[in-house]
Amino acid sequence: MRWGLLSTARINDAILGAGNADVVAVASRDAARASEYAAARGIPRAYGSYEALLADPDVEIVYISLPNSLHLPWAIRALEAGKHVLCEKPLSRRAADVERAFDVADACDRILAEGFMWRHHPQVAAAQRLIADGAIGRLRLIRATFAGGGIVADGDPRLQRALDGGALMDVGCYCVSGARTLAGAEPVAAQAQRIRGGDDVDLALTGLLAFPDDVLATLDCAFLGPPRGELEAIGETGSLRLPDPWHASEPVIELRRDDGAPLERIVQERANHYALQIADLEAAIRGERPSLLGRADAVGQARAIEALYASAEAPSPTPATPPG
Repeated sequence: MRWGLLSTARINDAILGAGNADVVAVASRDAARASEYAAARGIPRAYGSYEALLADPDVEIVYISLPNSLHLPWAIRALEAGKHVLCEKPLSRRAADVERAFDVADACDRILAEGFMWRHHPQVAAAQRLIADGAIGRLRLIRATFAGGGIVADGDPRLQRALDGGALMDVGCYCVSGARTLAGAEPVAAQAQRIRGGDDVDLALTGLLAFPDDVLATLDCAFLGPPRGELEAIGETGSLRLPDPWHASEPVIELRRDDGAPLERIVQERANHYALQIADLEAAIRGERPSLLGRADAVGQARAIEALYASAEAPSPTPATPPG
């Protein structure tokens, strides 16, 4: 199917590099930039406005990689223009806005999907199966981390509140997605604390999500410190850990049991999760199967992010005094 890129963001190269998206057009608000970008990547058409790309009848699917605050407004405009949409994560920090976007998708008979490529890698389904099969006993705790690499530079959209910046929106949304995925449920409570910076965004945020059946998840996301990223599920008789859940450069599941057996490394097949994400959306458009990440997942994701921010941005509670 024929794709159009709404922006010239660096993340587009992951879609182009996947090898299974027929990209026929790209748009920027700067016509010269769009033309230069298209020429460098062999894209046939370049547009100097987003509206012009949406008016192209050859474009069937639009990939939106704009700053966070522009995700849903342009996703809705693309849907109303008759395009299917793959929108980069996160769709929004407000669940009601996500519901509205999917209402538009339904009304226009189009497919809208949130771009969490990590969910499409086979190691995720393998980890879910291990938990469901009782490999670690009853699930009790989840740890999710995605952080580091240094504070982003001044002027970066990720530091601007008006553009829905912040560590939770940029990298922490993966942690939320990871916790929800391994829990197999939506959280029933959320707490969070943040380190503020930039234009009143979170440079770092730690969170706690409570799930049904007494499952807790801790989240660690930040622009601070060395790079780090992992996802771990801890049960009553063992634990499993994905050392590289988000990028899956060396996909492996580390399984540890409390019976004294050595650590088991379950090596997973390598796969391009961007290519799998593209194939999943195109299959859904053709009516072959539902999209992996539809309305329910996207709304649940936004609702959890909204709850975490409500806690982190609330007036700080009076700290408890340790006894003694």
